[in-house]
Amino acid sequence: MWQFPQVSMRFWPVFLRNLLVWRKLAIPSLVGNIAEPLMWLVAFGYGMGALVGEVAPTAGGIKVPYILFLASGSICMSAMQAASFEALYSAFSRMHVQKTWDGIMNAPVNLDNILLAEMLWAAFKSLFTVTAIMGVMLALGISHSPKLLLAWPILLGVGITFSCIALIFNALAKGYDFFTYYFTLFLTPMMFLSGIFFPRDQLPAFVKNISDWLPLTNAVELVRPLFMDQWPANPWLHIAVLAIYAVLGFWLALALTRRRFKA
Repeated sequence: MWQFPQVSMRFWPVFLRNLLVWRKLAIPSLVGNIAEPLMWLVAFGYGMGALVGEVAPTAGGIKVPYILFLASGSICMSAMQAASFEALYSAFSRMHVQKTWDGIMNAPVNLDNILLAEMLWAAFKSLFTVTAIMGVMLALGISHSPKLLLAWPILLGVGITFSCIALIFNALAKGYDFFTYYFTLFLTPMMFLSGIFFPRDQLPAFVKNISDWLPLTNAVELVRPLFMDQWPANPWLHIAVLAIYAVLGFWLALALTRRRFKA
């Protein structure tokens, strides 16, 4: 089950199939995905922002409005959540409940290509979500940096990383309730340790050292400076960390999925 992924362009029809199905529910899906992040932004950005005023993203750094600090982190959180939700609940429905994957494998499409298509689809769908949220942020005047154009490929990479990780839990799940552990024990703690709501310098040294290697932290470190019209520090290190999580996550997810279908 650990052999090298056997993928080809046969993943593309599976990707298109998911896109065509999603088009029927595109608007309700987007509304559902962007509603919660926008509530976080309004409640904390404008509510708590009025109390906090300005914060420095790093010790000794230039202070910025809290709404800008929060928006630049929450866009990464939105990419994480949208990709994770699609690679968990939707993928599990197609794999286990609807048996869509079994039907697809009656065609000359192997399991590796199906999983690749699911991973890329979850990442691509998360890009729709963050694009809508970023449009609202631009309309509110939170940031008008031209460097935000570079945020799109980065956020697509964030979606790929978290969809790969989520597919691991999809392969292990026996039912939808299993995903509660993933959100409660993995995603939620990472949201509070990755510098989205407050600077990571406030964390204890030991916890901060751990948070340095979390995928969401490295995503925020890449995207936040772009909102502030700056270039990220050590960009290749952050990209490498996200790439390692994506490659290892996909390989493990593929191995576990192969085992599941052979059982």
